[in-house]
Amino acid sequence: MGDGMGDGTEKGMEYEEISTEEELRELVGPANSVVFRKASPVLRAHETEWIRNSPFCLVATAAADGSCDVSPRGDPPGFVRILDERTLALPDRPGNRRLDTWRNVLQNPRVGMIFVIPGRGDTLRVNGRARLVRSAPFFDEMVVRGHRPDLALLVSVEEAYFHCAKSFMRAKLWDPESWNPEAVSSRARIARATEWTEASLESLERRYGPEYERFLYPESP
Repeated sequence: MGDGMGDGTEKGMEYEEISTEEELRELVGPANSVVFRKASPVLRAHETEWIRNSPFCLVATAAADGSCDVSPRGDPPGFVRILDERTLALPDRPGNRRLDTWRNVLQNPRVGMIFVIPGRGDTLRVNGRARLVRSAPFFDEMVVRGHRPDLALLVSVEEAYFHCAKSFMRAKLWDPESWNPEAVSSRARIARATEWTEASLESLERRYGPEYERFLYPESP
């Protein structure tokens, strides 16, 4: 179990593993050809409209050793700039400075992005190759609340297509009656248990309280 995965016999359980694509296809069945035809190597009118109205996306990357990361990114709608039908630019904003996404891109340029519009169950996926840039004319168009990014992710689009709403519908993601944010510990309690272990709960409640928004866009020098 050197790869960190179980051998299928943990606690007396036995798993029947799928190890080939043939086995997988036999179990799941054939795909409708339309799901492959919908993919485009460029951003067309609907993809462009979607990105310009999306305030949130997920960025998936992998390092050279195969370790993966999925990072949430959010800003006012249209924060991911469309430079042309084959090129996107995503600004960096202040975060935890782990730099997982950026370090991965330096090792492996392949990226996948999912663009979300609140209230919509369908999503847009964009796959491509990325690189980091520290200056470009479009940086001036990425200023939010006085913050100009120090770097941006430049994505060369290779494939773009829309996902249907089934997963969001199953999750009832936008149905307020399904929401239960109090089911889990508060952000302050999670932080005290996993990060700021020496800090008091009271100080962390202040840190992650209403004042937290003040630190989203520190003004650039």
